[in-house]
Amino acid sequence: MHTVVVGTSGVSAADVVAVARANARIELSEEAVAALASARAIVDALAAKPEPVYGVSTGFGALATRHISQELRAQLQRNIVRSHAAGMGPRVEREVVRALMFLRLKTVCSGRTGVRPEVAQTMADVLNAGITPVVHEYGSLGCSGDLAPLSHCALTLMGEGDAEGPDGVVAPAGELLAAHGIAPVELREKEGLALLNGTDGMLGMLVMALADLENLYKSADITAALSLEALLGTEKVLAPELHAIRPHPGQGASAANMLAVLKGSELTGHHQDDAPRVQDAYSVRCAPQVAGAGRDTMAHARLVAERELASAVDNPVVLPDGRVESNGNFHGAPVAYVLDFLAIAAADLGSIAERRTDRLLDKNRSHGLPPFLADDAGVDSGLMIAQYTQAALVSEMKRLAVPASADSIPSSAMQEDHVSMGWSAARKLRTAIDNLTRIVAVELYAATRGIELREGLTPGPASRAVIDAVRAAGVQGPGPDRFLAPDLAAADAFVRGGHLVTAVEPVTGPLA
Repeated sequence: MHTVVVGTSGVSAADVVAVARANARIELSEEAVAALASARAIVDALAAKPEPVYGVSTGFGALATRHISQELRAQLQRNIVRSHAAGMGPRVEREVVRALMFLRLKTVCSGRTGVRPEVAQTMADVLNAGITPVVHEYGSLGCSGDLAPLSHCALTLMGEGDAEGPDGVVAPAGELLAAHGIAPVELREKEGLALLNGTDGMLGMLVMALADLENLYKSADITAALSLEALLGTEKVLAPELHAIRPHPGQGASAANMLAVLKGSELTGHHQDDAPRVQDAYSVRCAPQVAGAGRDTMAHARLVAERELASAVDNPVVLPDGRVESNGNFHGAPVAYVLDFLAIAAADLGSIAERRTDRLLDKNRSHGLPPFLADDAGVDSGLMIAQYTQAALVSEMKRLAVPASADSIPSSAMQEDHVSMGWSAARKLRTAIDNLTRIVAVELYAATRGIELREGLTPGPASRAVIDAVRAAGVQGPGPDRFLAPDLAAADAFVRGGHLVTAVEPVTGPLA
């Protein structure tokens, strides 16, 4: 099993995906353990002084003015976890919770939080045991971090609340810890606060969204090329010299991907045949411009994610010179903005894909294809309602593109009077990505059928490889009407699993 070593300088996006989705094992570096011990010594020294220090010997948020006596501080740390574990609604996905915990561990190991080494080791032990705290959909405003979600994770470390075992069964957390030989932690000064105060949930979802979108943008370039082929479009608009004079990197990459898929096709460039036309429609001709803009948005989001992955987000923090200072680094605005931006780009990519599908099904615009790609139009409805389903998904994506980060709602008696709503932005982006996958799958289904209905014309080798692979995966080709949902589900699984890209790349070489 792959092992991720957590040090003091952050982790990579690949580390997050490995832990969240592939159950990679976690180890703490010697450097991290030493940094944890050093920072803890500073916190212990401050805790022994009579002067109040926020997060060490005071209450929290709007209650920060109260000085807490030493005999009540352990209770204070337990109480903040218990009271903040106030989430509601459906359970959050296992991979999101694992990413959330791992990223909090990443910050703890920076040596900026004042948490003891044994607490960090317990966090690693829980993840390595496959124990997943029950975290709920609602409870984070994305300021002071993802408070409720992180609190439910901290509750598991204390042996309280519910968690899911490696067998997928939910049980009391204390029982699961005992079954794996893990002792519950007894929190000391600052530790409860340090376990709750970060952008880890929204960041974890951003990292996984970028991994999913990388596959989807390549897949969308492929399906756009297939649709162009099925519509007898021209590949001349993809020429590198045309994209060089508008040098957006994503646009050039998408155009190059489409051109590689279309190489060797006999279906392109039939503009002066039986249905002459000067230009293809925007949804075909401008595919690289739209997908490319989304790719460039991803590049910006990836830069924000990399900076956040290298950050130590907590309040207060232990500085290298020994000071413990309050700050506002927990505010989720940088992450929230790019989560919303990605949802906008994804909605537009889904929208242009649906327009190409609709064009393939309309006999007045498909340049010779049968109505709705039906076998016997009138008796058969073909893919008419598959496009309805795709349109419904696009419509929802437009609603999901409304930015969460443009909203703020005051909390904590107006102490936390401006929040990021980054968790909400991340949650809706996950739904948008699910929808986009299905939208691309419907275009794939329609475009491959359209190509196969072009009798006497041979598609390019890459298109042929896609058709062979998708048919082998259980997605049927042209013919009389049948129960469509299983075909669409198989196409969805084909795209979601990255199989569309892997079908093409042995022919085209690696896509950008």
